[in-house]
Amino acid sequence: MSEDENRQDEAQERRVRADARRNLDGLLKAAMEVFATSGVDAPVREIAGRAGVGVGTLYRHFPQRSDLIVAVFRREIDACADDAPVLAAHYPPGVALARWMQRFVDFVSAKRGLSAALHSGDPAYEPLPAYFDERLRPALENLLQAAEEAGEIRPGMDAIELLHAISRLASAGGDDARRMVALLVDGLRYRAGDAQG
Repeated sequence: MSEDENRQDEAQERRVRADARRNLDGLLKAAMEVFATSGVDAPVREIAGRAGVGVGTLYRHFPQRSDLIVAVFRREIDACADDAPVLAAHYPPGVALARWMQRFVDFVSAKRGLSAALHSGDPAYEPLPAYFDERLRPALENLLQAAEEAGEIRPGMDAIELLHAISRLASAGGDDARRMVALLVDGLRYRAGDAQG
């Protein structure tokens, strides 16, 4: 095989991988949207149609519905966790923390369509709580530490307790949840300067 043919094969392989990645991303995005409006039992044709792919492509990536639900949930966890350092780089510590907490409200609200499946007892979902903790706890801990060191919140906040508190508040959904979490942030700030002195 000539060097030109090798280069052409490599370029073709990259295109195929890029197409597969686009299909996968499109499927996960479409599934999240469909799950949010129609629930996790929505027809796979609806998900595939929204993603612009065939049902066979969906099943090739996700042979079981639970595979798709797990992938969507992990993708949403990753996106939420990955936003923490981005916010920390662009805002003062207290503002980054407050924005991320609101971002977490959005995450909890978006996953409401998945909650019935996640609490179904299906063993496919058993690893998700550990993944949730592994990705989101450190993200929040870093934001809390930075805000505490800047004197913008009281010291001693526990990230897991805070994640659970936000989750409970977010169960109200919509603007109510965002207002309640804003109050929670105000509580973290209360007498922060006193704690430093």
